[in-house]
Amino acid sequence: MRFRHPDGTLVHLSYCTNVHPAETLDGVLAQLRDHCEPVRRRLGRDRLGIGLWLAREAAHALAADPVALRGLQTELDRRGLEVVTLNGFPYEGFGAEAVKHRVYHPDWTEPERLAHTTDLARLLAALLPDDVTEGSVSTLPLAWRTGFDRRAAATARAALATLTERLDALEELTGKSVRVALEPEPGCAVETTADAIGALTGLPGDRVGVCVDTCHLATSFEDPATALAALAAAGVPVPKAQLSTALHAEEPHRPDVRAALAGYAEPRFLHQTRTATAAGLRGTDDLTEALTGEVLPDTAPWRAHFHVPLHAPPAPPLTSTLPVLQDALALLVGGAHPRTRHLEVETYTWQALPPGARPRTRGRLADGIAAELALARDLLTDLGLKELP
Repeated sequence: MRFRHPDGTLVHLSYCTNVHPAETLDGVLAQLRDHCEPVRRRLGRDRLGIGLWLAREAAHALAADPVALRGLQTELDRRGLEVVTLNGFPYEGFGAEAVKHRVYHPDWTEPERLAHTTDLARLLAALLPDDVTEGSVSTLPLAWRTGFDRRAAATARAALATLTERLDALEELTGKSVRVALEPEPGCAVETTADAIGALTGLPGDRVGVCVDTCHLATSFEDPATALAALAAAGVPVPKAQLSTALHAEEPHRPDVRAALAGYAEPRFLHQTRTATAAGLRGTDDLTEALTGEVLPDTAPWRAHFHVPLHAPPAPPLTSTLPVLQDALALLVGGAHPRTRHLEVETYTWQALPPGARPRTRGRLADGIAAELALARDLLTDLGLKELP
């Protein structure tokens, strides 16, 4: 979906296809047919943006076969879909029964991550619509924090410097500018905005910046105004923002609140949980640990890294961090000029919701994704952006 900012800038809204995990090119093509096109039709749009997730196998197949790449572009066009951003965070296996820490490998200390991200950038340059010259690729925040020492940080930084050179060369060759964005996430080497600034300061150019994920921002109890002001002061770009909401428990000491939270403690994804205390942020690496251990104080609200559907907050006594998303979005695109031009709804946890809230059919899932996009569209038009055909 395309929007015109009052200053004339084109802003893109998409939804991320990692909610429909597929490892192969055939699987990606099936996603377009079975999921993405039905979402577009529900919204009554001739054209819909998707934040494409290409697993290693699918990306490799496309990079090695120009005919297959042209075939993907043809299929996107035929189904009324366009791509300006890729989600390069998961490498493979995102549809596995237990993802957990696997999603952080390979990390930016391993050559496979640089090679994969380079492939994604080259593929995106080829997939961008003819009238769009800028693409973005979100990626993991360097690595999971455990074992990430100074030597690892230096290795990751060198990889990002090499990536910058490759992105410069790509623009010279194609005329398309692709930028990569680290996505701060709780528990990772880059968890907060301050961590991102520290990791990126001094890198040449502006090819690598930050993907502001509003669920992650909220889970870490970061204030959007403070975070975005710090990025601006440091000169760190925001190539992309992901519109998502975290799980919020106002009174985690109450038995009924804990019982409700337990419904979100599931075995597939990590749900890092945080609380803000007078001594600083405290947290656990998963919601189960927060509920069963004695390590997390329960005298102040808890937030868990669980991407809750934007339009459907959980029933009381829980809620979502939608107000954080709204505040961040107003700061990102509601000012005189947009801070980012790529917005992506990223609720990949539909099938991890408590059983009663999970969509049971493809049609129900398409209904839910369309409702999320409709809410995001309304937020954008309320900020003065004009929806385009």
